[in-house]
Amino acid sequence: MSEQKQTQAECDCLGIHALRNDLDGARDWMAGICGPHGLEVSCPQRLQFHHAGNVLRSMATSLGYVEYGTDVTVVVREDTPLNCYSVSLPLVGEQELSAEGRLLLSDSNKGLILQPHENQALTIAGNCRKILVAIPRPALRKVLENLLQRPLDTPLTFQAGMDANSGDQAAWWRMVKYLLSEMERTGKLFSHLYMANDLEHVLIKGLLLSQPHNYSDELASMLAPSCPHYLTRARQYIHENAHEDLNLEDIEHVAGVSRFKLFEGFKRHFGLAPIAYLKQFRLEAVRRDILADRSGRNISSIAMSWGFTHLGRFSSDYKKLFDETPSQTLSRIARR
Repeated sequence: MSEQKQTQAECDCLGIHALRNDLDGARDWMAGICGPHGLEVSCPQRLQFHHAGNVLRSMATSLGYVEYGTDVTVVVREDTPLNCYSVSLPLVGEQELSAEGRLLLSDSNKGLILQPHENQALTIAGNCRKILVAIPRPALRKVLENLLQRPLDTPLTFQAGMDANSGDQAAWWRMVKYLLSEMERTGKLFSHLYMANDLEHVLIKGLLLSQPHNYSDELASMLAPSCPHYLTRARQYIHENAHEDLNLEDIEHVAGVSRFKLFEGFKRHFGLAPIAYLKQFRLEAVRRDILADRSGRNISSIAMSWGFTHLGRFSSDYKKLFDETPSQTLSRIARR
């Protein structure tokens, strides 16, 4: 195998770099990355466009940094749609998205997603330097269809704003920053054929799983593990007998499995141990009774009817779960 063929076989990541001082040049370069769009510049003579990054050539996802050096507005229309989902996060400066009659500010704490099939305008401040991840529409559609195990019937539409400080979205951005920093180094690991393909799938799956979109609920139900029958029986027993004096042995007997398996199943599927699940169910039931305000009973009698015999501990657990005391809940109802 020749050296050129060997390099192509081992590398599936292409480094890209562009410097442009003219409007047409900047627009044409980014059209090659994201697809056709309008670019409006109030001071074309100040334009100092710079884009640098990498293209993962398995599905043509690109990761990099973009700056224009002056205020610009990127315009996307339905009649000239982008060919990718453009996901960006300012490192410095700000940008503002106008879409569907709403304005959304983006800075280092909040990213944005441009949808390829919507009318929108993105105004980017002259001092803004941002991360840009451009994922082709066919790539996102293919990965999502594989996860759902069916074709999409409507275009994939993300929530436009993307948290960069907390939760799964922030974890996704940390992963992007890590990949960018490693790709800037001289090592070839992340550009290797067998790595680049997997990295691209991880990026796309991570975005689909972390950022809300119109298929999120279906995707969550598809990926959630099915609840075993013994857990369904145990949960139903708790719900139907929560007024009674239940103990762990009763729940264990109904489930028909070992205590270890019962605890493991409850923690995995419901996030709580069996008795903790029972207590939370009872607390929620007490709150419903207080909010319904139909019985005319006082809080103590409502709590005792749901199995709470130590009222001080009940009040403490209630406040921990709902961030207010039972009497504060009752006061809010009375004020209404």
